[in-house]
Amino acid sequence: MRLDKFLKVSRLIKRRTLAKEVADQGRISVNGNQAKASTVLATGDELVIRFGQKLVTVKVNDLRETVRKDEAETMYTIVKEEQVQ
Repeated sequence: MRLDKFLKVSRLIKRRTLAKEVADQGRISVNGNQAKASTVLATGDELVIRFGQKLVTVKVNDLRETVRKDEAETMYTIVKEEQVQ
């Protein structure tokens, strides 16, 4: 599954176009490598996403095309959140 679609389906980022913009700005890395929106994800990958002054590290648990809102959080596990100065 593409990175931008995963971020939208898992509801880490609300819109796919916004997920694409964030990836294109270089604010997402997958397994330590800078990622594009078209990067293909696999189960077990680790994402580091920079939201403003916060770094969020997420582990991919599941890849599904569609998911209900209350089940979206099962697609990933938040490993850590840290503030960046």
